Amino acid sequence: MNTQPLGLFDAVGIEMEYMIVDRDTLDVRPIADVLLSTLAGGQTVSDFTAGPITWSNELALHVLELKTTHPAKRIRSLPSQFETAIRDLRPTLDQLDARLLPTAMHPWMNPAKETVLWPHENHDIYQAYDRVFDCRSHGWANVQSVHLNLPFDGDHEFALLHAAVRLVLPILPALAASSPIVGGSLTGQLDSRLHHYAGHCDRVPALIGNVIPEPIFDESDYRRQIFVPIQDAIAAHDPEGVFEVDFLNARGAIARFDRGSIELRLMDVQEYPAADVAICAAVTAVIKRLVQQQTSTTETQQSITTEQLRGLLDAVATTGEQTLIDDSDFLACFGIERPQCRAGELWSLLLQQARRDDESLDSLYAPIEIILSQGTLATRIRNSLGPNFSHEELHNVYDQLADCLDLWEPFHP
Repeated sequence: MNTQPLGLFDAVGIEMEYMIVDRDTLDVRPIADVLLSTLAGGQTVSDFTAGPITWSNELALHVLELKTTHPAKRIRSLPSQFETAIRDLRPTLDQLDARLLPTAMHPWMNPAKETVLWPHENHDIYQAYDRVFDCRSHGWANVQSVHLNLPFDGDHEFALLHAAVRLVLPILPALAASSPIVGGSLTGQLDSRLHHYAGHCDRVPALIGNVIPEPIFDESDYRRQIFVPIQDAIAAHDPEGVFEVDFLNARGAIARFDRGSIELRLMDVQEYPAADVAICAAVTAVIKRLVQQQTSTTETQQSITTEQLRGLLDAVATTGEQTLIDDSDFLACFGIERPQCRAGELWSLLLQQARRDDESLDSLYAPIEIILSQGTLATRIRNSLGPNFSHEELHNVYDQLADCLDLWEPFHP
């Protein structure tokens, strides 16, 4: 473990979630505990570490998380490390006639009938969540995401980083959307996961706020304005004190003061980890340029309201890279001096410069080129199916997506 605090952009942590499905039918399989136990030599465990990569359980038994064991100082090494971890899991999956399915939502899962909660270590916490929120819903059991953790050291660095992160959150679906289908049908939204995620805490809305975090730029204000209301709101639902308030915050980016990092949570999982790592590298590079105030001052970045950002997030979650952004104040923060710009074009402009400045991003860039030229994974999935499709056609497309994870290649319609 690191003994010295990590500062801005010293390292990154990446977490990604995958569904476990039947090899033939692609229906969800609640066997995460069996997989982890097999990896651990028969012990019942909630995580298994293989060097730089760790497999972990999640709320539902059909989901596995794959993450960096420690913050990684060289992001360009992560694709091969994730590839090794997935390859090493494959024999165990084969024994169980199962495979991993990428993308952020299972296309036909019925969570009310098919959700099985993790029954082992920390199961009391999962049961408490289920009691309060009813976790047998898409918003809890069918929302596979990528989390990007960026470090900071102290209030000054937190202020810089949090201002930049807030600005980037609404345009993330224009790179990362991968969930156009729920319940076997097109939803009309490229990022359906964010729609379900935004409503998953409706019973205690203080947990998620307006999804985009409030413009708060030091720890004391953050605790007073976010953690205290969460604590007050959950108290009536948690007489036994099961929940820890620091872990209840469900905003699209959360401050983890216990480990000195901000965790971005609004990216859908892609078809294979090289794409996820490339997106994380791209997002990090753009955030870094904002933190360095290359296109706008921190004060200007801090002035953009949560309401502005949430409205933009809702639009981009629906239409992705084709979303027309006409908030000139928002665009000016990124150095775009024009009244409007499509979200995909904005990313293209931002990454042209970022790629020149960042060798790591340049070395990881191939999946980004596919997204910018062919569309988000959600767009490519939608285009591969057309307006009317059968279950068999849907199955075939998602079987190809699972092949992408096995074969380590991008999805082309």
